[in-house]
Amino acid sequence: MTVLCKPAVTVPDHVITNEETLELATRLHSTHPQLPLILSLIEHTGVRKRHLIQPIEEVLRHPGFDARSAVYEAESKARVPAVVRQALDHAQLEPQEIDLIVYVSCTGFMMPSLTAWLINTMGFRSETRQLPIAQLGCAGGGAAVNRAHDFCTAYPDANVLVVACEFCSLCYQPSDLSVGSLLSNGLFGDGIAAVAVRGNGGTGVRLELNGSYLIPHTEDWISYAVRPTGFHFQLDKRVPGTMEPLAPALRAVAEQNQWNASKLDFYIIHAGGPRILDDLSRFLDVHPEAFRFSRATLTEYGNIASAVVLDALGRMFDEASALEGQRGLLAGFGPGITAEMSLGTWTG
Repeated sequence: MTVLCKPAVTVPDHVITNEETLELATRLHSTHPQLPLILSLIEHTGVRKRHLIQPIEEVLRHPGFDARSAVYEAESKARVPAVVRQALDHAQLEPQEIDLIVYVSCTGFMMPSLTAWLINTMGFRSETRQLPIAQLGCAGGGAAVNRAHDFCTAYPDANVLVVACEFCSLCYQPSDLSVGSLLSNGLFGDGIAAVAVRGNGGTGVRLELNGSYLIPHTEDWISYAVRPTGFHFQLDKRVPGTMEPLAPALRAVAEQNQWNASKLDFYIIHAGGPRILDDLSRFLDVHPEAFRFSRATLTEYGNIASAVVLDALGRMFDEASALEGQRGLLAGFGPGITAEMSLGTWTG
């Protein structure tokens, strides 16, 4: 029995509100020919505030890709261990009991992965397996949960630690002036989440089945252009409409378990933006209230990439509304266009 336990989540102290973002966009891009459209899109993201690892003045400055990489490494080492300890405490596990660490991040690069540093500094066994995931973007959180489930299925007594560390502000590019890029400047935030997956015992979501789906020929709809200045986020205007082809994929996964995706008890969905949740509510025939955890993450933190699904899951734990045996769906969406989906039953 593989159980997804209670996540731990942290966000940095520096805050930028949606009103401040609108003022900043107006000031920095006053001559942009599509400024009214950009401001309208940012205003309707559903984001009230976002958290940043640096003051906004530092975010807007681009000191170079090497300097940003140094910030990524220093900030991840400073912030991740406390989140890991809290996630292990939630699962009643010690570092020595973890058999695999899955580390997810699409906003910074290190080699070796931060997993090696965590093993050396936090008391994990030298035999601990490592699985860094870097190129699935926002779908990485769902993929990490699925790979943890697969590992515990192969090794029934194993325990897995999942860590999602996303510093989206380090991807800000002052020279990118497309509508998609400027919208992303008002949508993405920074955050870290961790969660343990237990092969035996634990309280949380008992994982039962997982699946993946890629919408054919959409690989350039969400992407990075890797340039001397770092990662340049590229977002196609067709992305918000992807829930129509993905909803049948979610239904198909549920049907594999003889479940009805429209009649589940809880939904943990990646909140890429408000339209994603609105459309999925419509195409799955699910009441909008079912996505309240994901919408709360979007409102309070913005899109924190792979960490969204873990934060939304943590909000469900905090609400304490799930009952024994209730069924649910977890799904992350990202580049590809890729969906990573899993089904689970609440167990105490």
